[in-house]
Amino acid sequence: MRLEKNGLPANYFKRYDESDDRGFYLYPRLTAHIDDAASAATSQLFRELLPPGGRILDLMSSFVSHMPPEIAYDEVIGLGLNEEEMRNNAQLNACVIHDLNKQPRLPFDDASFDGAVCTVSVQYLTRPIEVFAEVGRVLRPGSPFIVTFSNRCFPSKAVQIWVNTSDAQHSILVRRYFELASCFEEIVTLDRSPRRWLSDPLYAVVGVTERA
Repeated sequence: MRLEKNGLPANYFKRYDESDDRGFYLYPRLTAHIDDAASAATSQLFRELLPPGGRILDLMSSFVSHMPPEIAYDEVIGLGLNEEEMRNNAQLNACVIHDLNKQPRLPFDDASFDGAVCTVSVQYLTRPIEVFAEVGRVLRPGSPFIVTFSNRCFPSKAVQIWVNTSDAQHSILVRRYFELASCFEEIVTLDRSPRRWLSDPLYAVVGVTERA
C-alpha cells in the first residue's frame, strides 16, 4: 500500500470524479449547503470562537459564510473556486480564486489572520494535511481554526475515505488532520447538531494554533 508523506494511505484521497475541480465548480450554486437550523448552529459556533474585530479567513468559501451578523470583523477574506458565488456573498470583504487541491500553499503572509473557518467542505480536500499546515502558518499564535461538516456532500468529488465512513468517523478523521499538521493544540470535537427533527446534523473539529 502506497502511503502519502503524512503516513495516510494514498487511496484515501482518490475520488470518483478526478476531473479538474474548476470545471465542476464553474457554475455558481447560490444556495446554502446546510439547512437553516444547521446554519444557525454554525453561526453560533463562530460567535463563540472567532474574535470580534479580527481578520478572518473563510476557506473553500461560497455564497454564504455563516458569520454572525451582529459581530463586526475587521475583514473576512474568502478563498474558493467560484468567483460569482463569492462576489454574491455579502459577508466577504474580498475573495481569492484558488484551487487547494492543485496548490495547497495559501497566498497569504505568515501570521496574517486571527481566525479561519472551513464550512462543510473539508471532505473535498485531497491534500488536507498540507492545507491544515498552511492554515496554521497564516494564523497568528493562539488563533482558532474551525472545521464544520454535516452529512451532505457531492459524493463524486468527496475523497474516498469520507464517502466510506460514518459521521462519527469523520470527526476522528478531521481531528487526525489537525494532529498531523503539527501546528495546533487544544483540538476538540463537537456535536452541534440542532435538536430538531429532520434537521441537518452539524459537527465540528476546532484547533488553536500553538502559542508562542
